[in-house]
Amino acid sequence: MKRVIYGWLSLLGVSTSLYAVSGKTVYEQKCSSCHEAYIPMSKLVENFTERDNRLLKLKAPTLNQLSYRLKQQIGDPKGDEDIHRMEVTAFISDYIINPDKQKTVCLRDVIRYFPTMPSLKGKISGEEIEAVSTYIYDFDTQIIEQKGVKHESFASALKEAKKSDKIIMVEAVSQHCRFCKKMEREVMIDARVVSLLRRDFVVVTVDVNKASLPMGLSAEMTPSFFFIDRDQKLLSRVVGAWNVEDFIEILKEAKAKYKGVSHEKN
Repeated sequence: MKRVIYGWLSLLGVSTSLYAVSGKTVYEQKCSSCHEAYIPMSKLVENFTERDNRLLKLKAPTLNQLSYRLKQQIGDPKGDEDIHRMEVTAFISDYIINPDKQKTVCLRDVIRYFPTMPSLKGKISGEEIEAVSTYIYDFDTQIIEQKGVKHESFASALKEAKKSDKIIMVEAVSQHCRFCKKMEREVMIDARVVSLLRRDFVVVTVDVNKASLPMGLSAEMTPSFFFIDRDQKLLSRVVGAWNVEDFIEILKEAKAKYKGVSHEKN
């Protein structure tokens, strides 16, 4: 299968060798005039569903939109990652040379605001295509890592909770849970949520398909959120995906419950 895709990439003029070109540089030079890099999903939803693109006046989908949609719509996102990367690269290679809105991976309610992009035929090399494709593929994950909250092991989270008098929030997720991904990319990197988490919580994320939850906890569905005090007492459990405003209220309620329990430092 990999040989077939490598051959496909070669026919499209994409080098399969290691490249020295920076994908970020290619994006900045050849894509950024139309495609903005990152805008929070809550703002994008408002822009497209409530304001008909009059709020942001975007010229094209953002990189975080493209990164997510490409990985969800092209090939098998649950399959071999190397093959998936090659499938996404092949799609990008074809699309930027032969653009056609009928082939788009973007939602119809989003793409209708944009004209068909101009072809980059003769304006971008195969090496540059490969580099920028890798940059786009990884962009969504990198944004989550950069803007999200650092995850701790439960043991280190417990030490931090005792030291800083914070609440432990254990987030139970599973690898292919679309609601977990929705929380991850839309809520857990929102600046307001991140501010509250950094101030009052220590976050532990557990993939329940790979590891057991601490304290004998169990999650019947993902995502599930467990709020635990520094004495390892379960304060509350919340199940499901939430929007930013509702999750902020959940965090505030957990903090209020924590304050309602005596936590005098030893």
